Amino acid sequence: MTDIKIGVIGLGYVGLPLARLFGTKFNTVGFDINEARVKELMTGVDATLEVEDDVLQAVLKSTNDDSNGLFCSFDSKDIEDCNYYVVTVPTPVDKNNRPVLTPLYKSSETVGSVLKKGDIVIYESTVYPGVTEDECVPVLERVSGLKFNKDFFVGYSPERINPGDKQHTVEKILKVTSGSTPEIGKKVDALYNAVIEAGTHLAPTIKVAEAAKVIENSQRDINIAFVNELAKIFNLMDINTHDVLEAAGTKWNFLPFKPGLVGGHCIGVDPYYLAQKAQELGYHPEIILAGRRLNDSMGSYVASEVVKLMLSNDIKVKGANVLVLGITFKENCPDVRNTKVVDVIKHLKEFGIEVTIFDPWIDAQEVAHEYGLTALTEAPQRTFDGVVHAVAHKEFLDMDLSKFKSSNAITYDVKGVLKGDVDGRL
Repeated sequence: MTDIKIGVIGLGYVGLPLARLFGTKFNTVGFDINEARVKELMTGVDATLEVEDDVLQAVLKSTNDDSNGLFCSFDSKDIEDCNYYVVTVPTPVDKNNRPVLTPLYKSSETVGSVLKKGDIVIYESTVYPGVTEDECVPVLERVSGLKFNKDFFVGYSPERINPGDKQHTVEKILKVTSGSTPEIGKKVDALYNAVIEAGTHLAPTIKVAEAAKVIENSQRDINIAFVNELAKIFNLMDINTHDVLEAAGTKWNFLPFKPGLVGGHCIGVDPYYLAQKAQELGYHPEIILAGRRLNDSMGSYVASEVVKLMLSNDIKVKGANVLVLGITFKENCPDVRNTKVVDVIKHLKEFGIEVTIFDPWIDAQEVAHEYGLTALTEAPQRTFDGVVHAVAHKEFLDMDLSKFKSSNAITYDVKGVLKGDVDGRL
């Protein structure tokens, strides 16, 4: 495998860790259209915090030569001589929760412009079954002028990156692989096997691999929706949901899911991809969409619970000041993509509440750009009528929240992990 040169398209939360890993064994070029992102990476700094600076610097090379290592570029000429292309661009949904394949189309055009005979294009982006062969391949053929499964080949290996997780890093998570022919499947599998310590699973077809990925997150979404519904029921009964789950968890086969806000680039999005395809085929997916509806409603539910607590403490709601701790979609990472904390904020504001956001992990400019919200990265020096613990960042767990609270202020713990007295929790 000494003649392999890999081009990784997209250097975000998925692409950079993978490109870094490939660079330890192969000559690798990381390509991204974001010039500022590329320039920052070439200094050995990753703003997403997915790859530690010393780890990134250890594999970086300053020139696009033939040696092993990682070179990052925003110029497509630098990926012209690659023979493996790995596409890791995002696959979001629009405001109506319909799949947006534009990033895949654009990246396929980029790859198609440099595609050569014998090249293999591997997609990692989460999609519904059929997208790789039915949507991406025609773009590759059109732009390159080459014939699929004759001049070039494709594979699919779904990403399994867990942002902020320093234990389950890319090389430690078993990788599903597939190819457009049995022979190509073996080549794709061997490529990943060379760097993935946890090993690989070669799926029989690309569609099987695509389906496996999209149901992984759909399954989690449905399970979380179930415990979110339990939380609503137990709150009406004045029963602590987390105590119930701890007791139930003593049974060996009980699944340990917790209630919460379900956002991010995977669990809060992927079920819509499967649902869209099912509906195109004339089937209405009842359980999948029911789970999505319930999880998407949790922001409104949390805001309503906070308002009820404020009223019970004789706090005038309109004009009240509430501090929201955390706006990322999960703890201990700066990723704000599809965060559902913004739903809580939106509904609190609809009650006339003044909201202050504090999150030490975020890029405040990104939050302003994506959501039009002002967020603090340093703790405010004032008190509030209420504190909503929305994200379980390590900085918040041992923080004395009383310094943010006025005399009769309430505390609502969305994550259910705060120690001491809180007025409400999911």
